[in-house]
Amino acid sequence: MKKINILFVCGAGLGSSFAAQMSTEDVLNHLGVEAHLDHVDISSAVSMPSDIIITAENFRSQFEKFNIPSETTIIYLNNIVSKAEIEEKITPVLKEKGAL
Repeated sequence: MKKINILFVCGAGLGSSFAAQMSTEDVLNHLGVEAHLDHVDISSAVSMPSDIIITAENFRSQFEKFNIPSETTIIYLNNIVSKAEIEEKITPVLKEKGAL
């Protein structure tokens, strides 16, 4: 299986992105998926290559203004620490990318 790069993004790259990263780490461990995880602010996210970007729903309008590579999948979360929501949204993406 392919090791995947996941980028967690919030306004400052510190608080909510790190909280989402910790919850996603638990989900990935549960699914048996290896991934490289990193968290950054929204302006840095554009220049960092990743397979998946995970961010809060309230950043959707900002991401729509950026030119994100087509091979990068963006997952928007309503609740950034909900492991159930993360698992529901990330599982099909991991399958599509060959990581699960």
